[in-house]
Amino acid sequence: MTISVGDRIPTVTLTKATPNGPDQVSSDEFFKGRKVALVAVPGAFTPTCSARHLPGFVDNAEALKAKGVDEIAFTSVNDAFVMGAWGKASDAGDITMLADGNAEFARAVGLTFDGSKFGMGERSQRYSMLVNDGVVEQLNVEAPGAFEVSSAEHLLSEI
Repeated sequence: MTISVGDRIPTVTLTKATPNGPDQVSSDEFFKGRKVALVAVPGAFTPTCSARHLPGFVDNAEALKAKGVDEIAFTSVNDAFVMGAWGKASDAGDITMLADGNAEFARAVGLTFDGSKFGMGERSQRYSMLVNDGVVEQLNVEAPGAFEVSSAEHLLSEI
């Protein structure tokens, strides 16, 4: 079942990429008591994700924060080392990189796809969501191959 607006984020463990290495974080604790713009992508360093998706959120981080977003986080079915390297290579600054290495979060929210024909296995669909104190307020899931409704600009227009 796919997560919907009004649903609570499921309880899973993600791995946060930090300067000191991977840090396990419960989704309950991560989203508790604050507003988070969560963005999911099929893979770190993939073309659309690196050329358009992450840069859009880097460029619009201050505007999102001015509208009450406490944190911006990107998640992907990659390990924390890859997510950390992607954030660093992309000058992602304050954006938190959350590794979902086993696709547990993607499966729990019901937003996976089979990328086997691209050699990628099970991956997260591309989406953005606004989560307020653990509850989904907005959800913008892309059609396969598209990049429109999950952009920073679109999320900003909805807040």
